Amino acid sequence: MTTSSTLSRPARTDLSALKFNQVTVVVVTALAVLLTLPALTLLLGAAMLVGAIAPQVSPMRAAYRVLGRPLGLSPEVVDEDPRAHHFAQGVGSTFLLASGLFTLAGLSLVGTVLGVVVIALAALNLSQRICVGCLMYFQYRRLRYVILKR
Repeated sequence: MTTSSTLSRPARTDLSALKFNQVTVVVVTALAVLLTLPALTLLLGAAMLVGAIAPQVSPMRAAYRVLGRPLGLSPEVVDEDPRAHHFAQGVGSTFLLASGLFTLAGLSLVGTVLGVVVIALAALNLSQRICVGCLMYFQYRRLRYVILKR
């Protein structure tokens, strides 16, 4: 049964979980790129894709729940719609999956460039709170609104 109070409750986002994800993406992708381990890139990309499509069963969220507290992280939940972050995670996962596939196909330079792009964007989000994937999401929503409004 839903009530008007549950319908009006804003969506919530755990900023500590986002930070955990960004650090994980930077570290794991850097290892995968430096050691030329496309399987690691593909594994991380797949985990991120699952989280983007079905956040409730996200392997990244499960890792945060297990490792967050031992690493000294505590939830920092804010009233913010997580859909932009899920979209950004989907974009990052696409880049990582492409990186792994290009590397497996013998195009290591392309795979490395895609991996470095993911590292740079995750580091930008982590250090400056600039989420390029989120900006892409909001532009997509704006464009969709303009097209549907006609």
